[in-house]
Amino acid sequence: LKTRPEVVQAETVWLELLCAGLGMDIIGVAPGDCSDFPDIEYKFDVDQLPTASSQVPVRLAPGQQLVSGENSMPVAKALIALARDLVHHFEDLEAVVWPPSQSVIGRRFFESTTTAWLEGGAFPALGLTAFKESMDGALQTIGLDFWIGQELRVESPLSLDKVSATRLGIRLVNQLILIGGLETAERIMAPDGSRLIMRPSRNQKFVRVWHE
Repeated sequence: LKTRPEVVQAETVWLELLCAGLGMDIIGVAPGDCSDFPDIEYKFDVDQLPTASSQVPVRLAPGQQLVSGENSMPVAKALIALARDLVHHFEDLEAVVWPPSQSVIGRRFFESTTTAWLEGGAFPALGLTAFKESMDGALQTIGLDFWIGQELRVESPLSLDKVSATRLGIRLVNQLILIGGLETAERIMAPDGSRLIMRPSRNQKFVRVWHE
């Protein structure tokens, strides 16, 4: 997202950049409403949610030849790396919106967390995924399915302490990203030393976690 300019032009400007040999499209580099304003529910290192009246979106997406593989790790990583580089070089870019998690991420937080990940560190679970409380009290991820085809659910009563449950969720998201999802039940150890069970739901759409 960048600050909305005073002069608005109707012409759409399209630009293609290469990252790791992969072509990425950029739409909206000139003033004007060249892309729909994204739906945003969660914010990270941002004081308030951006609005269409104050910011204009610049859309970065895999090129047409990569659309079928946009969820693959090489394409997604190249997209994140390019967004990180753009944020680093252009101060007009105030924040990054990641649509799969419906999140807006402050430029400094986005740059630091994605750089750490791209250099071999932990996956930026706060931003590239988000956490919400479900109707039944579980703590559930938003956007993890983009990466592995499954969402994580920290079940009650393990989810009652939301701070601890979120910390656990961040660790488990990183683990699930590394292994590419979960097909069979696993026993794991929580940070406090308690034993947990991590098991896929019957429809395989969720990875459920609770005390053993």
